[in-house]
Amino acid sequence: MKSPLLATLAGRFGAKSDPDAGVTGRFYLLFPDFTPLPFRAPKVYLSVTRGWFRRCGRCATIQVFPQEIIEPPQAGLKKERISVMKNAKISRRSFLKAGAVASAVGMLSAAPVAAHAAEGDASAAADEENGLLDVFKKPKYVFLFIGDGMGTAQIQSARFYKGTVDNNGAVTEADLSFTSFPQVGSVTTYDSTSFCPDSASTATSIATGHKTESGVINMCPWTRDVPYETIAEKLHAQKGYKVGVISTVNIDHATPAAFYAHQKTRKNYYQIGVELANSGFEYFAGGEFQKVNGDGTGPDNHTVAANAGYNVVTTQAGAAALTAGAGKTLIIAENLGDGKSMNYAMDAAGGEWQLTDYVKKGIELLNNKKGFFLMTESGKIDWACHANDAAASIHDVLEMSNAVQAAVDFYNAHPNETLILVTADHETGGMAIGYKTTNYDTFLTNLAHQKMSYAKFDSTYVQGYIANKTPFETAMQDVKNVFGLTLPTDPAAASAGKLLLTDYEVENLRKAYERTLEVGAASQKEMSQQDYELYGTYIPFSMAICHTINHKSGMDHTTYAHTGAMVNIYALGVGAEKFRGVFDNTEIYHKLAELTGVQ
Repeated sequence: MKSPLLATLAGRFGAKSDPDAGVTGRFYLLFPDFTPLPFRAPKVYLSVTRGWFRRCGRCATIQVFPQEIIEPPQAGLKKERISVMKNAKISRRSFLKAGAVASAVGMLSAAPVAAHAAEGDASAAADEENGLLDVFKKPKYVFLFIGDGMGTAQIQSARFYKGTVDNNGAVTEADLSFTSFPQVGSVTTYDSTSFCPDSASTATSIATGHKTESGVINMCPWTRDVPYETIAEKLHAQKGYKVGVISTVNIDHATPAAFYAHQKTRKNYYQIGVELANSGFEYFAGGEFQKVNGDGTGPDNHTVAANAGYNVVTTQAGAAALTAGAGKTLIIAENLGDGKSMNYAMDAAGGEWQLTDYVKKGIELLNNKKGFFLMTESGKIDWACHANDAAASIHDVLEMSNAVQAAVDFYNAHPNETLILVTADHETGGMAIGYKTTNYDTFLTNLAHQKMSYAKFDSTYVQGYIANKTPFETAMQDVKNVFGLTLPTDPAAASAGKLLLTDYEVENLRKAYERTLEVGAASQKEMSQQDYELYGTYIPFSMAICHTINHKSGMDHTTYAHTGAMVNIYALGVGAEKFRGVFDNTEIYHKLAELTGVQ
């Protein structure tokens, strides 16, 4: 009895006579020198692949071995010359693709063995067939989510927080929309200058497959005179995909810019905005341009975009009114927070659009028969972790999970055409779950008492304290209301639980408050080592509050900058299996390029 696997492979790969016959035709057009054998045992196939892999190594080009005579494993079989490749060299990417196809041909060569193994198990054969044929699938709809600064601790803290808060303090881990994806990998993030890279260089690696210096966007390192073309630009130009770029921070910030701009320094904000308008990408959404008016001698970035044919939308109602067919669109969020970015998720007002809303609108505007590529950055995870604000980070990770779910919903309607990737450019803050004084415990429900981010606390309260020289005890009433931290002298101290401050903690907060009134935020070079380690370049009082509630919750940070920790990548959909294992962030680009067929 002929197995379903054998029958399918024979039907799809066995007839070379018709080059237009679907998958078979595409196979022979790509690899005309492969010839299916009438019968060869697995050792024949292995003799080909061993030679191939033995000679290739890991290099930019691969010297392919000449035609070989392969001895059959059984006596009496005639020697057969197999032409493996005519060209002397192939690219590493083409080699990988050819290797995958060779696997399919090898399976056909060993067909009698496969047929015997698959006898009476049609469903298993069908599964195996699908795995072999995945090599020919190309994702039509590609979602790339980048949690800026989102290391494993940022993800895990969000899972633990949600699990314990939703279950009355029980030690329960919650799932996020992407943590159950079937394929997971680990990614290195270093750049040309540091093991603790910045967002410009790491986003360049993801977008182009090239390393560069920290602070450089899509230009070669050191000389900075050769631009790199991005995966988004290639899909747009070569495949006709529509392209969208979303960020919760400024739309010209380093990570979103790395998909459309090419600059010697990430600080060329106005020029980055001009490149945005010239990209021709169909959808942009995020915070305001950082230097929208440039030097004042030319049109602002909004006008530049409008002159390039973009609908420039600056209200939520205007964004909601957009429908498919609206044309090229740039949405600047109506409700802006610190640094002219979108608000932290925990600071957003009821009904205010968050990341999920912009992803849903992007899907609506980009969806078309040719396909689309949508890069979505949750940038304020990074900003929260720079400021060591664990609660703000957790809420933005949870909102990113909601945004990914919008893509998963789309995937469920297009499972054979969609690829979703969720990763990070680097880790920020050196976040740790566990602290010295909480020993083997965490008390993450403490963070549920924090009602706003450090940034909103600064703008809502601290600026007034500085202007009015508000007494420390008065300020601490606001701290109690916003963070739950309670002085021992407070009338409600007996009911404060884990948030009751010790004398040591009160003294630390008092010193930070005094420095806030006297100095405020300062640059590192203007601070003593002790003050910088305590407060970074932030408002001292706000940093002392964040550190105190973090520590009482069983969390901590090692830095106000980035770390060299590896980050995860989660994959779902067509080609997802390529993203498992351990690899460098440059490989994200190469794997996407291989899957989509761009050059």
